[in-house]
Amino acid sequence: MIITNPFLEAINRFTPLSPDSQDAMANVLKRLELPKGHVLIPQNTICRWVYFIESGLTRTYYYKNGKDVTDWLSAEGQFAVSLSSFLTQQPDRRIVELLEPSVLWGISHDGLETLYQQHHDIERLGRLLANHGMLLLQRRFDELHFATALERYRNLIALNPTFIQRVPLGMVASYLGMTPETLSRMRAQV
Repeated sequence: MIITNPFLEAINRFTPLSPDSQDAMANVLKRLELPKGHVLIPQNTICRWVYFIESGLTRTYYYKNGKDVTDWLSAEGQFAVSLSSFLTQQPDRRIVELLEPSVLWGISHDGLETLYQQHHDIERLGRLLANHGMLLLQRRFDELHFATALERYRNLIALNPTFIQRVPLGMVASYLGMTPETLSRMRAQV
């Protein structure tokens, strides 16, 4: 039996899964409805779950010199995870919290590893998702190091236009690697 849900629909865009693999995946997925402010991954803990966002918004951040720094924002159709911790099963300084009430689909590290061993097409999916994640990280790295503040702001608006309305501006500024004052100037220019 194939169970359709937003997570399975999203991953099938990367590579189609066999009906058996879809069933196996559906059997280990956990649907969560959580409130705004819920911390998915606390600081200095091991990330044991990867989450697909059906609805809602997450922020990944860490503390540096007493200030919180927004590292990543994820919305509908994207994943929320402390990637290095999930892959290595070692603690990470990053915190993942919900900025809105959210509906998530979670899969545990152990559940995913079992699926990889049992289903070649799911293992292939994992490789494709890891490649996609590396490309996103490289793009983010390049943007923070090579793009101007205005270019970073315009890219954010092009790729995630709702973030400006949904994310507090101080967090958006931190995510873009600029001060709130610089962000205000960018918003006035665009």
